[in-house]
Amino acid sequence: MTKAGHLVRRFVGSLKPGDPPPADEAWARDVLLAGERPLWDRMSGPDRRHAVGVARRTEAALGHRATRPVVAAALLHDVGKVEAGLGTFARVGATVLAGVAGRERLARRRGRLGRYLRHDVVGAELLAAAGSDPLTRTWAREHHLPPARWTVDPEVGAALKAADDD
Repeated sequence: MTKAGHLVRRFVGSLKPGDPPPADEAWARDVLLAGERPLWDRMSGPDRRHAVGVARRTEAALGHRATRPVVAAALLHDVGKVEAGLGTFARVGATVLAGVAGRERLARRRGRLGRYLRHDVVGAELLAAAGSDPLTRTWAREHHLPPARWTVDPEVGAALKAADDD
């Protein structure tokens, strides 16, 4: 799927309010470490629903290789977005602006826009402070990088990336 297709699906999905179904919420909380659960709780309902889908698709793709840190990486790869405090429409604006003006340039800015565009680095820092496994925090930091720059196992990274449909 194209990047635009992914973004459109995420936008449409984010318009539906509410948390993941209770069974998915319980499953996710059981996967996460005690220090990761407060970060999960800070994520919006639509972001948590998206994350559960990514984690379920990752498990299906990797089978027994979908260890707890890998599933946690799927669940928390976008956790850095919580620090930006942007709603759905502001995220759309930030994404469009970054596409036009350049993500790297705008990510250096202070404030919510910069934090949103640096959500990968911010998320990795939050996960490090929460005591997450190195793989979990590394994927948060690397999930927008090209595969040649990943330091995670290429098969795991490819499954995570495909599951995110990003």
